[in-house]
Amino acid sequence: MTLTAPAQLDEPVVDDDTGTERPWVTIVWNDPVNLMSYVTRVLMQLFGYSKGEAERLMLAVHHEGRAVVSNGTREQMEVDVARCHAKGLWATLQQD
Repeated sequence: MTLTAPAQLDEPVVDDDTGTERPWVTIVWNDPVNLMSYVTRVLMQLFGYSKGEAERLMLAVHHEGRAVVSNGTREQMEVDVARCHAKGLWATLQQD
């Protein structure tokens, strides 16, 4: 009688990343409508950025087509996107 070792089972791969811990971000996109000075002013008003930081983000929008302007929970980012839309900025949210 030949004995064989019990078959070893691979451990199941468990994805512990349920998405609740990964932050969400608000992205402002470039558009052909808003002036750069207006985008800077809105970023300062909505998010409390200094003029220098708001200008840096505005230039990222202008040159790279987009910039992340806030991060947090999905609910917070939905509010931030709505606030951007109310000011005429094109914004979306996504999980980072």
